[in-house]
Amino acid sequence: MKSTSKILFLVLFFISFAAKSHNPENFVISEIERGQLNFENEQIAAEYGAALKRQRIRRLNAMSWLKKIYIFIKAGFEHIIPQGLDHILFVLGLFFSSLKFRSLLLQVTAFTLAHSITLALAAVGVVKLQLSIVEPLIFLSIVWVALENSLFKKTTKWRSLVIFGFGLLHGLGFAALLTEYGLPKDNFISLLLAFNIGVELGQLAVLLVAFILVRAILRNSKNKDRLRVPASIIIGSVGLYWFIESII
Repeated sequence: MKSTSKILFLVLFFISFAAKSHNPENFVISEIERGQLNFENEQIAAEYGAALKRQRIRRLNAMSWLKKIYIFIKAGFEHIIPQGLDHILFVLGLFFSSLKFRSLLLQVTAFTLAHSITLALAAVGVVKLQLSIVEPLIFLSIVWVALENSLFKKTTKWRSLVIFGFGLLHGLGFAALLTEYGLPKDNFISLLLAFNIGVELGQLAVLLVAFILVRAILRNSKNKDRLRVPASIIIGSVGLYWFIESII
């Protein structure tokens, strides 16, 4: 059990390191564009961000349709791997909640449907919520999933509905990135779909890697539940730390 926990911790540490060492392309928002460059004057900061957004849209408009589709699929994928460690942990929480394919499929489907809805609504301006509010709630969703995994041996009947609600929150998190990017009006729908496809591919990649690692660590299918609690404790602890850090 101890060796299993150590392996899981090393995997999560590697993912975290990869997320911090990622070097995005010129199109993808750099650290400065993400707000690391601080301005004392809020008006100057807002004008600076707006200028960057206009520049990105001009560059996008000059590209071919296929090139733009590729860029947004890639951006959606990278928002999960390696940048979205919070989303990765949530998906891993779903994975360890039930290693049965049918139950996992229902949860992932509910999560995908929910975040697709809010991503689309937020992208067109129907729904809007401050990222400072969304992020702590996303971190709490990680804690909740991990806690439920640790307390219940079987997934509860209401699990899919809860995951759907959490998916709505994660969709708002995805939309915050798209808002910063700026979507050209001419290809709005196709690029929104492309970004969402990239997100889904990233989530599937996380599940695939998790499945391969579990099969490698525990070859006896009857013992797979041994990973459920230690993995959930690690995931929940990280989520709780992020939540406390976000509200302090």
